Amino acid sequence: MNWPHLPIDAILPALSEALKCQQGAIVVAQPGAGKTTRVPLALLDADWRKDGKIILLEPRRLAARAAARQMAKLLGEDVGQTVGYRVRMESKVSAKTRIEVVTEGVFTRMILDDPELSGVAAVLFDEFHERSLDADLGLALALDARALRDDLKIIVMSATIDSARISALLDDAQVLDSPGRTFPVETFYAEPDPLQRLEDQVTSAVLKAMREHEGSALVFLPGQGEITRTAERLAQRLPANIDLAPLYGQLTPAEQDRAIQPAPEGRRKIVLATSIAETSLTIEGIRIVVDSGFRRVPVYEPSTGLTTLATKRASRAGADQRRGRAGRTSPGVCIRLWNEGQTAALEAFDTPEILAADLSNLLLDLAAWGVTDPKALAFLDPPPAPAWAEAKALLTRLEAIDQTGQLTSAGKALAKLTLHPRLAHMIVAGAEAGDSKTAAELAVLIGERGLGGDDTDLARRLERFRSERGKRADDARALAQRWAKQTGSAQSGEPLAAGYHLANAFPDRVAQPAGARGRFRLANGRQAQLDETHALAGAPFLVVADITGSATQGRIRSAAALSADELDQLFGAHIKSETTLTFDTQTGSVRARRQRRLDALKLADDTAPVTDHEAAAQLLAEAALKRPENLPWSKDQKAIRARATYLHQTLGGDWPNLSNEALAQDPSWLAPHLFGETKLAAITAEHMGAALDGLLPWSARQDIDRLLPSHYSAPSGSHLPIDYAAENGPALEVRVQELFGLDRHPSVANGKIPLLLILLSPAHRPIQTTRDLPGFWRGSWKDVAKDLKGRYPRHPWPEDPIAAPPTSRAKPRGT
Repeated sequence: MNWPHLPIDAILPALSEALKCQQGAIVVAQPGAGKTTRVPLALLDADWRKDGKIILLEPRRLAARAAARQMAKLLGEDVGQTVGYRVRMESKVSAKTRIEVVTEGVFTRMILDDPELSGVAAVLFDEFHERSLDADLGLALALDARALRDDLKIIVMSATIDSARISALLDDAQVLDSPGRTFPVETFYAEPDPLQRLEDQVTSAVLKAMREHEGSALVFLPGQGEITRTAERLAQRLPANIDLAPLYGQLTPAEQDRAIQPAPEGRRKIVLATSIAETSLTIEGIRIVVDSGFRRVPVYEPSTGLTTLATKRASRAGADQRRGRAGRTSPGVCIRLWNEGQTAALEAFDTPEILAADLSNLLLDLAAWGVTDPKALAFLDPPPAPAWAEAKALLTRLEAIDQTGQLTSAGKALAKLTLHPRLAHMIVAGAEAGDSKTAAELAVLIGERGLGGDDTDLARRLERFRSERGKRADDARALAQRWAKQTGSAQSGEPLAAGYHLANAFPDRVAQPAGARGRFRLANGRQAQLDETHALAGAPFLVVADITGSATQGRIRSAAALSADELDQLFGAHIKSETTLTFDTQTGSVRARRQRRLDALKLADDTAPVTDHEAAAQLLAEAALKRPENLPWSKDQKAIRARATYLHQTLGGDWPNLSNEALAQDPSWLAPHLFGETKLAAITAEHMGAALDGLLPWSARQDIDRLLPSHYSAPSGSHLPIDYAAENGPALEVRVQELFGLDRHPSVANGKIPLLLILLSPAHRPIQTTRDLPGFWRGSWKDVAKDLKGRYPRHPWPEDPIAAPPTSRAKPRGT
């Protein structure tokens, strides 16, 4: 073929030789080298191909269509003859097609449906540096398929990849390097102004570049929002001969194709693009690249089960890819909106999606492949354990896999649909409810942004989508119809509400109002909000399909209302109804509340009668024992507790500790005796007595009475209580005259423990304390008696108290 020379041509003979004796190869070629279009065409004449197809994988639909058109143009044919493509919602292939350009997701379905890849001679993974989840999975499955097909060739291509690692993964496949671009690109750096919005910085840089350089410009921005705002700024300041062309994933194929077409003669264009234009695209006339340095990437949070979009710095590899867009057809310039020194600080490569993505789709595909452990396949980077566990939990909840990780019958139905498991489950469940059509239409809306408008309310978008005109809408409706038919169930019922269907896809994102209008709590515990003026802000429940932001400040991007009846119908088996008991300190009573919960959602919270008397008694006992001294102990109960505690402190052994501190440690001794009670005020001495009986059986009390009698029988005949709770040990308060005639000191515990005698005057005032009564009689008694005799003359004060008769009266009897 008489094609224009490209740098990749230099290594094509070596690639042909390598594939004669090896199963694969690595092609490293700089942007603009021509690998995407020249390598597949060069393999058409290979003997080993026989009549097998060459499958070329591209990361995006736009790149797949563009690559197929360019190769067909080189062959002088229309797309769909020798070269065709298959992407979501669109395909152009025929019986003559020998090179199929497919998106990575389409290839995953191809190999899952046909693990041997019958009729396929080679699989080429283009732009593998992007490391999408589908690309990593496709490569792992293709490598596994070589166990069945040792003649299958696998070629991995990119400008910026870790070729050594990939070569090792492909059994030390040969690495072929094609250095050099088609045309040189001069790089400039622009000092960013931190006080300016990104759109303003980009606008200034673009206007300056268009004044100073020739040709059209490709401008890289993080996302659709920045593109729209930059376009608004540029539109007011551009000359009449410069056109603006946005380029992002949510545009229709026709709009995307118009963006990459060359500017009409005599005009220039500015293409405002996301990273969709980073690789595999040649836009005629582009000689200027303005790189904002940012890209928007999905970030999965296993803790919440949500994927959010984050704006991050481009990697060095990504920046090089962007720079290369300026040198595809002529010399160009690249203006980078960061300091030159910052380039070295950029990450070398973009984070592989497998390390930062929701893995539920991957897990379902592997289960369909017959693999329950990802270690069984050759992944360049193994799936992270937290994300894998979360994916397993989701698929288990969707009943797609069993506890061993094997596909269930429901899982097999999900695996047949080329969708995220959530959306596949929504369609299958919709079919079972007789409304697969609505479910499939919603799946299209969620997967294809922009269809049906951009309203947050998916029910409104659905209504508008059904009457929307245009090829993209027609193709989307046709795709939804195919998905609905794949369930094998015809439409048999009335259309169900959008929220009903979405709840089958996102059971963990059912939400209820939480506080101010527009604020919601999701079933997974996350908080989210939408504008308080939006109609959905007043819904009793929502199902959130898309959310951005942090776990506490999430912003709802798409959702639908769900009624309480629908929620009960869908999740009745998962709603937990439980009665909780709490102790109300203000009323001093146990209260019961009946709650209905769906995960983190509180559906109802009402007062209820206390029926769990055992739990209530436990709770009441815990509250009572926060201050055990305030319980209604009788005098005798306090005394027996003091004696038992004293024995525990002095003799140890099996004697129980019945002090306030000890009793407060464990309420189990009291709770059984409060059965049926709910108020502190209802606790009586009878309750306490029954509880003490459990702590001190009758035999123990007899032993206590024997060792530590409750009263002391004085010589006078008085029966006086002994205080076992006294600070200095057992104490006895007694009028001194009642001990006349006693020549030994009173004691307890079989004489082992002397009582602390608190000797009182006739007026019951302390006059002396002693633990040696005989010594007191012989010692200080005379002085004490002399003093007392003066104050209490009617009472006897003998010189020899041991010889005197005891008395409790003022005068001894008979005098």
